[in-house]
Amino acid sequence: MAVEIERKFLVKNHDYRHMARECTHIMQGYLSSEIRATIRVRLRGDRAYLTVKGANIGSARDEWEYPIPVDDARQMLQRCAAGSVIDKERFVVEFEGREWEVDEFHGHYEGLVVAEVELSSEDEQVSLPPFVGQEVTGNTRYYNSVMASTDHLRVVDGRLV
Repeated sequence: MAVEIERKFLVKNHDYRHMARECTHIMQGYLSSEIRATIRVRLRGDRAYLTVKGANIGSARDEWEYPIPVDDARQMLQRCAAGSVIDKERFVVEFEGREWEVDEFHGHYEGLVVAEVELSSEDEQVSLPPFVGQEVTGNTRYYNSVMASTDHLRVVDGRLV
């Protein structure tokens, strides 16, 4: 088991695109999006994963991730995903020794761009890249599991309302 500690921010400009060392298409859906535990199926490029995440405690949560066959993941997304399947491009950016993941959402959430950075501890300090805007860590509307399970959220000026 691993513990995921991350901070999440809205993105205020597209500087991350020219800073990115890679970009990957991601499709993900949720088999369960309970607060106590979420179960996610993700297709990331030519790989697939099943991930179980525990409840958030501040910016930390337990996480277990397992590779699965791509065909199984496609079938789970088509047949078993509760709610919408999230469609996004992930840009990986190195900034001052840290790896940032920047997600550009498509489909229903077109126009939303969110950056995340994983930390070793909750009190760890981090320098923010020039594309990072308002912090939304802990704001549940920006959880992918919440976005997949609701149809009332809309993107307005790059924010979920």
